Amino acid sequence: MNFGVIGYGYWGPNIVRNLVNLEGSQVIAIAEINAGARARAQKAYPNVKITADASEVITSAAIDAVAVVSPVWTHYELTKAALQNGKHVFVEKPFTSNTAQAEELINLAQQKNLRIMVDHTFLFTGAVRKICQLLDEGALGNLYYYDSTRVNLGLFQHDINVLWDLAPHDLSIMDHVLKGRPEAIVATGQGHLNGHEDVAFMTLYFPEKVIAHINVNWLSPVKVRTTLIGGEKRMLVWNDLEADEKVKIYDKGVKITNREGLYELLVSYRSGDMWSPQLEQVEALRQELSYFVECVSNGREPFNDGCAGLRVVQMLEAASESLSKRGALVYL
Repeated sequence: MNFGVIGYGYWGPNIVRNLVNLEGSQVIAIAEINAGARARAQKAYPNVKITADASEVITSAAIDAVAVVSPVWTHYELTKAALQNGKHVFVEKPFTSNTAQAEELINLAQQKNLRIMVDHTFLFTGAVRKICQLLDEGALGNLYYYDSTRVNLGLFQHDINVLWDLAPHDLSIMDHVLKGRPEAIVATGQGHLNGHEDVAFMTLYFPEKVIAHINVNWLSPVKVRTTLIGGEKRMLVWNDLEADEKVKIYDKGVKITNREGLYELLVSYRSGDMWSPQLEQVEALRQELSYFVECVSNGREPFNDGCAGLRVVQMLEAASESLSKRGALVYL
């Protein structure tokens, strides 16, 4: 498959590196507005066409698929133009700036029998794959909560707030592993430096009393990447910054019984073993791009398709509405 890549800033070099080294794919052209980034791309890949004009990539008859690795406000126009020119599209998260744009792109791809994949890279990590397996096997029992913290100092974005920048990671993971859809969302936050919220909190209410909470922050003195999933049988902790034992399962829980004839509840706590499963050691982005090539080649819809991207955008839109109303409950 011949790829064109639009954007060679922060994430673009990782996309290009993986595509160049991936069996069955090659990079034909890279489009980048910034002259310094173009010079770096040309030095790294002297045999690849480097241009400042994205339309050269989109309209090239030699290119089968386009990777859109540019700011979110450009995703809709670039993806639409690529689809109209018969290209499959791999697009960075979040998919689009609003749900109407996402729905239009999904319909356009279906009409032209083209594939859209949204870059939800974490879904391809060994940790998330193992968490999915454990939940599918019922290892945690009925779920109670999903609690995620993703904080660090920077990188500040100038076109979107911290929710639109960091929360797509957690929302895409949550959407993938929990299967169910949230019924309502509450979001609160505050901006301190550049007019966009740099600290934010989301609470998502699911059926069956499952609750999810996401904490994102550009102003933390420490970097934290931790997710807790609590179930009736067991509880799970995923610390993505751990070198080893990223995922730990705790055989801990609470059982409440009502003693007949008494007006009191008996609470018993269970504290068993902790174990850490072995995780697949792979570069997630390489796995994801390989899966994209495979899906396009076989005419299959990827699980992180436009519809998955749309669900994340719907949650972000609802969170933005709640944020603007100082934490009002917004139904999906």
